[in-house]
Amino acid sequence: MICVSIKEKSPQRLGELVKNADMAEIRLDLIKPSLPLVRRIFSGSPVEMIATCRPGEYDDKRRAVLLKQSVDAGAGWIDMETDSETSFREDVASYATNKGCGLIISYHNFTTTPTAEELEQITAECFKMGAGVAKIACMAFSGSDVAKILSLYSKFENLVAISMGEAGKISRVAALKLGAPFTFASAGADASTAPGQMTEGQIRKMMEILHI
Repeated sequence: MICVSIKEKSPQRLGELVKNADMAEIRLDLIKPSLPLVRRIFSGSPVEMIATCRPGEYDDKRRAVLLKQSVDAGAGWIDMETDSETSFREDVASYATNKGCGLIISYHNFTTTPTAEELEQITAECFKMGAGVAKIACMAFSGSDVAKILSLYSKFENLVAISMGEAGKISRVAALKLGAPFTFASAGADASTAPGQMTEGQIRKMMEILHI
C-alpha cells in the first residue's frame, strides 16, 4: 500500500488528496491546522490515515492536543518519534491505544545510516515502546547504506524501513516487496516531505516494473 504524505494547507485541496489516496499521512506540523480543521480532516475519512506532528513547530503540549484530537476524530494511526520526551510519548500513546488507535514509533536520521547492529537495536526499541509498526528512515549515500536498512526485514515484522536521499529511492519500493505494510510517497513533484521521496505515480510505475 502507498501512503501519501500530505502537507497541503488548503482544506479543499487536502480533502481531494486524501480522497484519491490509498492511505494518507497528515503532517500536522506542516499544515498547522486549527482544531476544527483537525476534526474535519480525520472525521469520516474513506481511507486509513496517520496523524503525524513532528517536533519543531509546536511544543509537546500543543502536539499532544493535536494528536489526541486526531485520535478522537478518527485517525487510524499516530506516529511519534523514538527521541520524544518519555512523558509526552507515553501520555499520547496511552490515549491512542485506549481509543483503539494504532501506534507507529519512528526513528529518523537525516545525516547518516547507522551500523546494522545499531539499526537492529533501534528497531527493537521501537517495539519495546509499544509500536504496532516501527518506522526506520535514514539518509543513504551508497548501496551499502540501503542494504543495511533493507536487511531489517529479515529480522522484524510490522516494519517500514526506508532510506532517504537519492541513493535510497529504490528502498521505498523494495520495502513493499520485503513485507512493509506500506511505503511513503509525496502528493506531487513539489510536495515532498522527506529527502528522496517519490510521487505516488513514480512508485506505482516502479512497482509495475518490479511486478509488485
